[in-house]
Amino acid sequence: MTFERAGRADAEEILKLYKSLVGTEYCAWTDSYPEREEIAGDLARDALFCMKDEGKIVAVISMDADEAVEALPCWTEKCIPSVELSRVGVRKEYQNRGIAGEMIRCAAEEARKQGYRGIHMIVSKQNVKAQKAYNKLAFAVVGETRLYDVDWWCYEKQIAE
Repeated sequence: MTFERAGRADAEEILKLYKSLVGTEYCAWTDSYPEREEIAGDLARDALFCMKDEGKIVAVISMDADEAVEALPCWTEKCIPSVELSRVGVRKEYQNRGIAGEMIRCAAEEARKQGYRGIHMIVSKQNVKAQKAYNKLAFAVVGETRLYDVDWWCYEKQIAE
């Protein structure tokens, strides 16, 4: 499997992956989010990455630019500048193989190369599976918030001095 920056040609396959996860256990996504608009924004910022297995997208992750998340007061000084990792999705048949963790490790390395000192994520309080994974990856819970009609834990990790 390879970790790579997504391109415009990947957009429809990524949207299908997102839509396939709506309604699954722990998933906070809806029929109206994420959509083409989020994919287009991520692609325009060169901030969308995927894991491919023999050319097929099996996982996706974004380096998001959500002003509401960035404005949360919980992010720690030692991790600034930081970037939000968002919209982590793994194709159903590839789940429970550590792929989400590998995606986050690869995205964190990419963020470090881009000069970020920290990464952060908001994780639905309902998503115990993701919480366990992020705890295992040594993320710290630094706060909580309510955005987009969902209650979230705020996770953060320092990736550079």
